[in-house]
Amino acid sequence: MSIPGLEAWQHTPQGRYVLDWETARLDVAVADVFGFNALQIGLPERDFLRANRMPLRQTLNDAPDASGGVACAFTHLPIAAQSVDLVVLPHVLEFYPEPHQILREVERILRPEARLFILGFNPLSLWGMKRRLTSAAARQQQGFPWNAHYLSVARIKDWLKLLGFEVDRGAFGIYAPPCKSEQWLLKRWRFMELAGNRWWGFAGSVYMLRAVKRVAGMHLILPAWDRRSLAGKALIKPVAHKTREDSQHE
Repeated sequence: MSIPGLEAWQHTPQGRYVLDWETARLDVAVADVFGFNALQIGLPERDFLRANRMPLRQTLNDAPDASGGVACAFTHLPIAAQSVDLVVLPHVLEFYPEPHQILREVERILRPEARLFILGFNPLSLWGMKRRLTSAAARQQQGFPWNAHYLSVARIKDWLKLLGFEVDRGAFGIYAPPCKSEQWLLKRWRFMELAGNRWWGFAGSVYMLRAVKRVAGMHLILPAWDRRSLAGKALIKPVAHKTREDSQHE
């Protein structure tokens, strides 16, 4: 499914304000993540892997007619298990059905000690308050970013913990109200950005979480031949998923 309103929103002052903050934070965060395969799932309109130096960087999208990326279902990724070193999830969990299943797929494809970055809108913020005070019909009409089920940082941390991830870093941003005017966002409400980080950091309207996939009792050491072969392999490959009938015949 495509996200209603995203295409238009990203070109508005509000959209640029949010996406510029997210891109700047991810540029710093992913720059020093090393490996061979990096994957962005969703939002192909924005390159959140541009600062990473891995040889294979790929974007997945769920709509064949989108502006870029390989089309697939996010709940069944066509990628081999434990083959990816870095995954970025920009606003996927809150805008797509079955967010927990998406995280399970991400856990499956990530190598031990690989990094996962999640971007989301914070329900405990001014933007979250605006969404709660807007009727469901109006949210759907307004589209992105109001037509989503905002997920709290605490809930995502619980999901990640159950899947064996360790959240080791996070950041909040966008403390200004959801204004449509560039002048209000960049000038008149600028003081809220400066004060927000210091006095009410948890109430930023957007967050970035960094998690590490942990595997208890495992220390992964790849031989040199494996590292060289991985560097030349394509990331996106068909992966067979068992059906209920297949399981009954085993």
